[in-house]
Amino acid sequence: MVIQRWQSVMLLLVCALMGCFTFISLGQIQTTDFTFNFTTLGFFSEGNPTNGTQPVDVSTWWYFAISLTSAILPLIAIFCFKNLRLQRRLCLVEVLFILAVAAVGAILGYTVIDGTIGWSSTIIAPLLAFILTVWAYRLIGADAKKIASANRFY
Repeated sequence: MVIQRWQSVMLLLVCALMGCFTFISLGQIQTTDFTFNFTTLGFFSEGNPTNGTQPVDVSTWWYFAISLTSAILPLIAIFCFKNLRLQRRLCLVEVLFILAVAAVGAILGYTVIDGTIGWSSTIIAPLLAFILTVWAYRLIGADAKKIASANRFY
């Protein structure tokens, strides 16, 4: 007997949130000469420079890989519904990936390029994903207890 309800919806929302975080702009950094678009793939210059020099784009493909992994992992966890122990472990690993994505994003945003950063609203996606993942973890545990108590009667 397997009970799979709200935790699947929450894990699907986590997948969508982290997917949006991976592919949508995280903010813009304004320097004296350039404006840079900050995504998980890196910092890319926008528009024409004011002083005639060419800006240097910074690639962060490894940050994209971490963020994409944090988007795929909850989708895998949804389909592990027959193995609740594995599903809970995947949720714990997902929490670690979400914390890593948030920490690396903050470090990159404030240290790589000197300038004024304007964050996008997608920057709250890891926080929401963290809350939903912890909630799904707790619901999976509750379902495991229900299954254990139902198995005692058979």
